[in-house]
Amino acid sequence: MAANQKPVDSTPAFAALHRAGVKFAAHSYVHDPRAESFGMEAAEALGVEPARVFKTLMAVIDGELCVGVVPVMGSLDLKALADALGGKRAQMADAAQAQRATGYVIGGISPVGQKKAHRTVIDRSASQWPTIFVSGGRRGLEAEIAPADLTRITRAVLARIAR
Repeated sequence: MAANQKPVDSTPAFAALHRAGVKFAAHSYVHDPRAESFGMEAAEALGVEPARVFKTLMAVIDGELCVGVVPVMGSLDLKALADALGGKRAQMADAAQAQRATGYVIGGISPVGQKKAHRTVIDRSASQWPTIFVSGGRRGLEAEIAPADLTRITRAVLARIAR
């Protein structure tokens, strides 16, 4: 490992998974800064069906920052996210707000190990897979985890929030 390269387990996401005693697998790839979709890039680089790779999106529901986890080939249905959390109005959080609140950069936001726990909804489609892939806390790093474990450690709600 090069002197300037961090070990895979050095991200807050992986530290949180280790602390929780959750079984997961780390997968890394060389991130292309020209990639148009971080999630689709991950699916292609890892040779995984895109429906198993999930992106973490931050939204503001009635003034509260919340997390939506949806398949990379889809988009977040803001009304469904608000409904799942008992809210009325939702909008996407701006990038700077999401980065400040989570401690991660856009394209590397993980649903795990954020600076502060946020209410989380995971798209119900995750439950059809034995494992799914979510960001490991930086671009080019994914965590493969059982959906039930991700739901438990994030205290998430499962609901249809993708379109």
